[in-house]
Amino acid sequence: MSATLSRNPFTGEEIRQTPLATEAEVEIALNATSTAFQHWRNSEIGERSQLLRAIAGALRDGARPLAEMMADEMGKPITQGLAEVEKSAHLCEWYAANGPAFLAPEPAMVEDNNAWVQYLPLGPVLAVMPWNFPVWQVLRGAVPIILAGNSYLLKPAPNVMGCSLLLAEILRKAGVPEGVFAVVNADNDAVASMIRDRRIAAVTLTGSVRAGAAIAALAGAAIKKSVLELGGADAFIVLADADMDAAVKGAIAGRFMNGGQICIAAKRIIVEAPVYEEFRDKFVAAVKEMTLGDPHDENTYIGPMARYDLRDELDEQVQATIAEGAECLTGGFAMQGEANFYAPTVLSNVRPGMTSFRQELFGPVASLIRAEDADEAIAMANDSDFGLGGSLWSRDREKAAALAARLETGGVFINSPSFSDPRVPIGGVKQSGFGRELSHFGIREFTNVQTVWKA
Repeated sequence: MSATLSRNPFTGEEIRQTPLATEAEVEIALNATSTAFQHWRNSEIGERSQLLRAIAGALRDGARPLAEMMADEMGKPITQGLAEVEKSAHLCEWYAANGPAFLAPEPAMVEDNNAWVQYLPLGPVLAVMPWNFPVWQVLRGAVPIILAGNSYLLKPAPNVMGCSLLLAEILRKAGVPEGVFAVVNADNDAVASMIRDRRIAAVTLTGSVRAGAAIAALAGAAIKKSVLELGGADAFIVLADADMDAAVKGAIAGRFMNGGQICIAAKRIIVEAPVYEEFRDKFVAAVKEMTLGDPHDENTYIGPMARYDLRDELDEQVQATIAEGAECLTGGFAMQGEANFYAPTVLSNVRPGMTSFRQELFGPVASLIRAEDADEAIAMANDSDFGLGGSLWSRDREKAAALAARLETGGVFINSPSFSDPRVPIGGVKQSGFGRELSHFGIREFTNVQTVWKA
């Protein structure tokens, strides 16, 4: 029987092999989530909200085991794993408090108030999720989907099956009914079959552009709703009037948190010419001070990369960029030993057309790009196939806000690195995908927006 493998990227040791679901097991999962939906859709919104509060408590109770599993399976530093679980618990509480209002019927602007719009559950949602945030990434979609009255069938990344199964057990103990949240270890053929199955109402994916294109094609052929959050090559723009120390600190967090393995990480750092050298020198000095090590050590800031194949791919991209004329100021190599470390790297004098400018570099590598002025910085930022997030640094916040409206991205953060928060939507344009998660936009993505008009 075929199986997926998770391997500890710090020790190189095999953690677990998980058998791939057979056709019969996929059928059981589909039946379970479909049957659960028929009951869950008729539950009271108050009951669902209370369940989210229970999940928040269960997550906090299970925070240490979840964080340790993330450290083992994908190399996330333990402090960042604990923060991820707490953020997920807060998400549950926020939606428990605010979600019911987002789902309440709204009057339509017709005479005599005889029409309204209501948000009804859509059905079982298949979720194809990545490994870089195996708790937050799953729950930021699952929580609003379940609160809206849908059921959620998770197909996790193969290398974090332990995290996914542990999360499912925590949710079960919190009282989530069987089938409302379920996990299936499916291969690509089984995913395609599930998307085509009439019991699945919609699909959501966070992953690569290639995976997104495949999922979107399958969902489109089946005439089913899909939400895609794909790659990013986010720009981090530093204008000449920025607080330089704050910008450097923000760039370190924005680029190297989670080992740089974040879709909305600050991958292309575009700096206005008058302050380019100052920013470069301070940034490189800060990069050299970062602590690499055992992800279980609370003093570690950067753990090993999650997968060995992705480290090899990252190194190919770095070497290609250097061959194209960029200068490597620090790092630029895979570190020796069993641990899957890539040295924190800064590439300078990166220009449009180079590999690290055009492609997404998913790891601890920063690309520094010089812009003559703010207009060129905006043009460079928009010169990308991606449009997920971005960051813009300036003491003049009104000017920064005006520039933000010119950026072709789903989000812009002024004087802050990009991040996700339940109060605001996250999602992209261009090849970064479509649809939104979080806020009221996210909870309504997987609902039937139904008009009712009484004549």
